[in-house]
Amino acid sequence: MTESKEPIALSPKQAWELMQQDSRALLVDIRSTMEYLFVGHPKGAVHVPWIDEPDWEVNPHFVTEIRKLLLGGVVCDEDSGCAPVILICRSGKRSLEAGKALLEAGVKNVMHVDEGFEGDLDEDHHRGTLGGWRFHGLPWEQC
Repeated sequence: MTESKEPIALSPKQAWELMQQDSRALLVDIRSTMEYLFVGHPKGAVHVPWIDEPDWEVNPHFVTEIRKLLLGGVVCDEDSGCAPVILICRSGKRSLEAGKALLEAGVKNVMHVDEGFEGDLDEDHHRGTLGGWRFHGLPWEQC
């Protein structure tokens, strides 16, 4: 069996259900600090930015920070496998790229929310009308 090169795509509702079923599941909001704080974020999500201000470059410590949250792999065992890592961004594009980086680094059981927190742009260039975590009425909070 070959290792997946892409994270498993989940709908927002599938991600929420997985979090309810597996207490080890780790939901990581990878958006910028400004997005996380001011746009809002899923309840229970931890924040580890993939790309952040001021330079808007990929976080060179991203994989290490995720591994720390997973206790260096301690949350893997033979019976239940590794804890699910679920990534979420604005629309599912950054989380796909960040998920690929985690898989390339050897992190197992990586998923991403394919609609993101706000969903894609509609014909009027608005988010939140076509999909996303908030669109589906899942728990979220704002600072």
